[in-house]
Amino acid sequence: MSDVRQFGAKGDGIIDDTEAVRHAVEKGDGALFFPSGTYLISETINIALTKKGPVAISGESGTSTVIMTGEGPAFRLAGAHQGTGDPGSVKPVVWDQERMPTVQNIALEGKNPNADGFELLGTMQSVFDGVMVRRMRHGIHLVKRNRNVVISNCHLYHNSGVGLYLDRVNLHQINVSNSHISYNRLGGIRVEGSEVRNLQITGNDIEYNNAKTHGKLGSEPTAEIWIDATDPDSSVNEVTINSNTIQATSSPGGANIRILEKGDESRPPGLITISGNVIGSQENNVHLSGVYGVTISGNTIYSCTNRNLLIENSRLVTVGSNHFRRHTPSRGTGMRLVSSEDCTVSGCTLHDESENGQKSGASLLEMEKCQRIAITGCVLTDGVPYGIDAADCSDVRVTGCIITDKRKVQKSRGSLSFTGKGKRNGVASNNLSGKINISPEVEVKLHENIN
Repeated sequence: MSDVRQFGAKGDGIIDDTEAVRHAVEKGDGALFFPSGTYLISETINIALTKKGPVAISGESGTSTVIMTGEGPAFRLAGAHQGTGDPGSVKPVVWDQERMPTVQNIALEGKNPNADGFELLGTMQSVFDGVMVRRMRHGIHLVKRNRNVVISNCHLYHNSGVGLYLDRVNLHQINVSNSHISYNRLGGIRVEGSEVRNLQITGNDIEYNNAKTHGKLGSEPTAEIWIDATDPDSSVNEVTINSNTIQATSSPGGANIRILEKGDESRPPGLITISGNVIGSQENNVHLSGVYGVTISGNTIYSCTNRNLLIENSRLVTVGSNHFRRHTPSRGTGMRLVSSEDCTVSGCTLHDESENGQKSGASLLEMEKCQRIAITGCVLTDGVPYGIDAADCSDVRVTGCIITDKRKVQKSRGSLSFTGKGKRNGVASNNLSGKINISPEVEVKLHENIN
């Protein structure tokens, strides 16, 4: 084990330990150890994995802190792996010298607005466990190419950029679990311009990742989880977002989860699942645009300033067994689909908990310019002006739903509205209370409903 104190580091929070840490990297055995203390560094510690053999960076049970006063990453781990996750593509030098670089039980803090925590490129099977990064720009920054990343039991907290940033990286297999990722100004987990496969985000607390705590409310929109695959060479597939608490304070243009894809014939296979999460308190809780093949199930989604779920220009979205509501009169609720097709909404509950309806005046479930939408087995209560409101939609089928208003105050409320133009819409076997509004130019067949 290469104890940095044995290579001259003081760890007193006063003396610059950059050269001592570099000396430990160059002359040590690859197991870089920081005993309890505070270590100042002013330049990036570059670790070339091929030269150093298997590498680990560790602190003493979380009592060790490295403070970066310069620009750039505090630590850069650079490997040479250019293959895939297939064992046959991994060269012997990677298995011998580079596999599984590990960072554990250490805290990083920044004293420079352009300081980052960790930067990884060309790594294979990197592991972060019990790591804290705060007051940096980006916490963990993945660039160029990486494979098989594991991040668990970490705190990526109050950074001015992104907590975990997948930045124009070619990356397959990354697991993020059991971590707190919060108060990062530009997002908790952000994917941009990248080719990513097999991204698992499970069992985390991801919250308040916007500008409010940084005093920059006018800055660019952000999200707790932001996946942007709109770049021509970008694609993000095989994603699970499962069993997380994903919360925020509402911010202009913000979302708890935002997934943006190209929305054209080049759409990738999709294969994205959002399930079993508690998601709340942003402008849009879940915002999907241009996506193809997304499942949203078993979530509690609450309190927005625009929509709980906003789906735009998308196909093959399955929305099942979610609970949509608001827990305070100052917020809103509801779902909106725009220019989307081949989607299902089933087994959901949508409830407006205010006597006077939403300030926006939006109905609980809205559709505009949509085709082939199936809405089955849902319960929609206390919507104003309607439970379901469709405009310029065709091939919409509403079956087996309960759409009702049980409040004492009535304000010209209704169950259904179909306006504009549309064909082959059907409403059958529902329990409906309140008025039904159907424009003359839209075709809607009503069958065996209880009014």
